[in-house]
Amino acid sequence: MVLSLVSLCAKEVVSDHSSSPRWLGSVPRELYAPLLEAAFSNCRPLAIGDLVQRWPERTLAVGKKRRPGQTPPNRLCVQALLLAVVRGLAERRCALQVLDLSGLQSEDECVEDSMGGWSLTVALCSMVLQAKLAAQKGARKDVERERKRSLENERNRGDSASKRDRGSGGLEVEMGIEAREEEEEEVEEEGKKREGGGEQAVMGVRRRMEMQKRNGAAVEQDGGGSSDCESNPNPVLVHICADLFVNARSWERVRGALTSKGPLSLHCRYLRVEELPAPSVAALLSLLPKQGLLGLDIRYSSLGVSGLALLLPLLAPFPHLRSLKLHYCNLDLHRLVPGQEGALKDMSQGLCGLKGLRELCLTALRLPGHLRLLLSSLSQPLEVLELPYLSLTPADLAYLSCSPHASSLRRLDLSENRLDESSLPSLRRLFSQASLSLSQLSLCGCGLSDGLLGALLPSLSCCRALRSLRLALNPLSLAGLLSLVRTAAGIPSLQLLQYPNALEEYEAGLPPVPSSAQLLDWPLSEEVELRDAILFQLEELVRQSGRARDLMLTSDLFNFTKDLVEVE
Repeated sequence: MVLSLVSLCAKEVVSDHSSSPRWLGSVPRELYAPLLEAAFSNCRPLAIGDLVQRWPERTLAVGKKRRPGQTPPNRLCVQALLLAVVRGLAERRCALQVLDLSGLQSEDECVEDSMGGWSLTVALCSMVLQAKLAAQKGARKDVERERKRSLENERNRGDSASKRDRGSGGLEVEMGIEAREEEEEEVEEEGKKREGGGEQAVMGVRRRMEMQKRNGAAVEQDGGGSSDCESNPNPVLVHICADLFVNARSWERVRGALTSKGPLSLHCRYLRVEELPAPSVAALLSLLPKQGLLGLDIRYSSLGVSGLALLLPLLAPFPHLRSLKLHYCNLDLHRLVPGQEGALKDMSQGLCGLKGLRELCLTALRLPGHLRLLLSSLSQPLEVLELPYLSLTPADLAYLSCSPHASSLRRLDLSENRLDESSLPSLRRLFSQASLSLSQLSLCGCGLSDGLLGALLPSLSCCRALRSLRLALNPLSLAGLLSLVRTAAGIPSLQLLQYPNALEEYEAGLPPVPSSAQLLDWPLSEEVELRDAILFQLEELVRQSGRARDLMLTSDLFNFTKDLVEVE
């Protein structure tokens, strides 16, 4: 990527922090954004702090504009950003009102010195709570300062009154009894006038002491404790929008930050929950603003059918909820449980209330034969449907191919669902319905042999919007693999093909029709020449088709670039 002149200059400016006092006071507001981007790209936390603390715009979005292939921000840079936001609360030149950190966290644990979702969530909640404590401390200082100012004013007025008293006593000796009486009358009349105007009058030592005692007690009652500061918090100065990652360790801190009434207000865009029971998830949902939540991801939580039936109705009040992901939530309908059918109907009714849902991901829920019950209750067609490890039956696939969702699907994942000849008609019809919209398809570990895949390839070749095709862990021979690559090269939109290793590449002893688990665990042959020869044949097919530059082939299950897949 070629950097613009502005980007190159910004990189040079933020590289030397000792020069920041010279340019911070005169830099135009339109250059703050490229300077901040350069500071993040080149890991300059001090420059980030200086820029954010004086941010001239009302809104700052960090994380959404990350380009494909760009690494996530360094941990130190993120910490400098959060610290600068708190310091900017007292900076008059800072105009920041909305801070959007959605997408800032790194989901790739291999990226060094990056901040994951859990760490970022804890840091955000700590920042919100610390800002509240700082505001309360500042309010108490203001009250104490005002109390001292009042006492000082009373003391000054008392000294003036004492001087007048002493002065009047001297005049009494010189002027005689008549002059003393006239002076007392004047002082008394002046005191009455001041009291009538609402001011504090001073008439003699006893009167002054009584007023000081009464005023001191009133000030102490108003500002002596912290309860009034806490019951009247400062107004919200900055609204923070972020993706939150909550588990048992961060639950209490997240709850404290969401209920905090201070200068920083935390709003959740995407909520990811792990290993929390259904009541805790329900309590967390009750704390979230109804307008902000876009997605909910629940993982490794023992919810069961009853837990999902409890949670799904609670999602209906969130009008902008577009994504619902349920991964490994201990839901297995292979086992008959009393009251299960009623809970399933409650789940269906709960999904019916999600009017804006466009993405549904159900992983390892074991719902054979119940796909119609769930999906038919949705009021709008889905764009993303992921159903791995769901034990789908031919009846489920038949419903899906004829459902309103088929023609609107952009991403479909049917991995680890065993497919056979009885599923072929439904799959052909499904691919035909989705041919104009489907851009990502995953059929990993579905038991597709040479014959089954060969019967599906004509339907796949008609998917003219397909950009990513994943077929790892399927038992294909070299002949079937060559046929797959030849078909993939003929799909103009396809950019990524994840193919399985040919059966000829494995060590001897592999079963004739191995499962995906056996293909995953079985060792590959130590003959490097054999694997290189197979790879050469595949790449030669791609070169002959003229797709060597824009079609990526990989057999790696994990370490391949996902930029082509994620960018829509």
